[in-house]
Order: sequence, then structure tokens, then C-alpha cells
Amino acid sequence: MLGLAVVAGLTSLAHLPVQADPVSAHDFSFTSIDGEPLPMSRFRGKAVLLVNTASHCGYTHQYDGLQALWTTYRDRGLVVLGVPSDDFDQELGSEAAIKRFCEVNFAIDFPMTERQSVRGRDAHPLYRWIAENKGRAAAPRWNFYKYLITPDGQVAGNWPSRVGPGSSELRAAIEAALPPA
Repeated sequence: MLGLAVVAGLTSLAHLPVQADPVSAHDFSFTSIDGEPLPMSRFRGKAVLLVNTASHCGYTHQYDGLQALWTTYRDRGLVVLGVPSDDFDQELGSEAAIKRFCEVNFAIDFPMTERQSVRGRDAHPLYRWIAENKGRAAAPRWNFYKYLITPDGQVAGNWPSRVGPGSSELRAAIEAALPPA
């Protein structure tokens, strides 16, 4: 009897559209560090610097540079999006603790997501999509790995942790993705 109910239930779902394969970063969604929906489609028409972050890393000082990029370029259409991750065992245990750490120590006010995995089979779907489309070598190898997503949702480039937010290479790519000042 239960088997028939399951089959009937599946049959009633047959009319629902099947989601197409993602074609841009705008097809994905996160949850914000405050627990609110954070669809990437919200950033359509803006460039996004996607950065996996950690509170207890040798690169944590890059929060200062990320905040500076956000302050400098947000009016021209750049969104800095921090994605806290404990993939390298260097992140705090709760969203509240991460948010407090970032606000108190770095005055961060750019958007951040809930903690996410960014590597391997447990990675957030956006990170898996990037790795599938850019190659496994483009997957984050450490904290503060950066991706620049264009206003149309494509990945324009990726930079390892050692390339800081103030680097001329990263700034040139951001400038190229934004409308002229």
C-alpha cells in the first residue's frame, strides 16, 4: 500500500519542470551569515569577488584589503562575497562567532554567507560548478582563494591566497569587469 502511495506521489510531481544545468553563477544560492536567503541572482549585473575565508589563518589579514576593495568599488558595481569555510580547520564554530570576529577585528560590512565547504564532493554547488568548468586546479587550495565573477555570471579569473586584494593583477581584473568610473 505504501509503495502505491509513493508511486502516486511521484506521478503527481511529473508536471514540475526539471531544473536545467546551471549556466552561470547566478543559478546558485547561499544562505547569508544572518540566516537569510542569498541568491547569486541578486548580483546579476554586478561583478562579484568570491572569497573563501577563515578567522584563524595566516591570510586572515586580507580581510582589511577585501573591505578596502568593497569600499572603493561597490558604487561601481563590485560585490565582495565572503564564504567562511572550515575546510582547512581554521574557522570559528558558529556564524555568530564568525560575524562578530569580522566586525570587531576588521569592521567588515560586505556580505558573507554561512560556513560552507568549498572543496571536494561536499563543496557548495557553486564551488563544484566552478571546479567542473574551470578545472580541478581552479578549486581552492587554501583559505582566501579568490574568484572574480563577471556581471553576466561567468568566472573571469581565479587567484590563489598569496595574491592579496590590493595586488595590481587583481585590481586590473576588477577594473576590467566594471563599468568605467
